[in-house]
Amino acid sequence: MWGGASRARMRAGPARSRGFTLIEVMMTVVIIGILAAIAYPAYQDQVRKSRRSDAKSVLLDAANRQEQFILDHVAYTTNMRDLGFSADPATSQDGYYTFDAVAGACGAIARCYTLTASPVAGKSQAYDTKCTSFSVASTGARTATGSTAGDCW
Repeated sequence: MWGGASRARMRAGPARSRGFTLIEVMMTVVIIGILAAIAYPAYQDQVRKSRRSDAKSVLLDAANRQEQFILDHVAYTTNMRDLGFSADPATSQDGYYTFDAVAGACGAIARCYTLTASPVAGKSQAYDTKCTSFSVASTGARTATGSTAGDCW
């Protein structure tokens, strides 16, 4: 008898689930949507940060080129082509920033320059409100504009 009941239970077996219910699928979609809504802005912020570092590295490279230029020509230049860039104002490799030089009198120093990186209008960096533009002066001063300008450099 004991063996017979066991065999009958094995034949009938428990009811098997054949898939997911609509509620289970919808809950999964909602959870994925919530995670995406949290992760996407953080991802975009990291992308903007990496583009900012690209702008800063081009500015520092242009500042080094300005220093070489003054050694060769006894004056700074406002033309980015003179520094080896393909256009004036120069554009970053990915086209998110433009770079330009301004020369002038900087207090007691007779010759000086300021290099500025500004986001290109219509590109995604133009919507970066934390660090909108960057500047490097011949005095070594690094400045930025934006809502968190103090943390940009």
